[in-house]
Amino acid sequence: MNENLLPPCPECSGAFTYEMGALLVCPECGHEWTPAADGGEGAVAGAEAGVIRDSVGNVLADGDTVTVIKTLKVKGSPNGIKAGTKVRNIRLVDGVDGHDIDCRIEGFGNMQLKSGVVKKA
Repeated sequence: MNENLLPPCPECSGAFTYEMGALLVCPECGHEWTPAADGGEGAVAGAEAGVIRDSVGNVLADGDTVTVIKTLKVKGSPNGIKAGTKVRNIRLVDGVDGHDIDCRIEGFGNMQLKSGVVKKA
């Protein structure tokens, strides 16, 4: 995409968004999202259609195995979830604040993840 055609950040409306692989990133607030083909708000637009996609656009289903693509901070844990962690047997849910994957991660227990931080394995 051309920089002049990139949409503003849906979180802070910052105009300095840039592409990083399949994601759009806002350097002002750090928000990352996937651009939707129809110009919507990425993962939110996909959820409205009833289809949940991973960070690169693969359709996810209950029972899939996914890999975390970036290190995630976990409240109360000194280390967090490292990039490359495999998560088996996911469940797709209508979660809170964009968290649409319900899963169990070894060493952390049950938690919810956003589909934008995982890749189908």
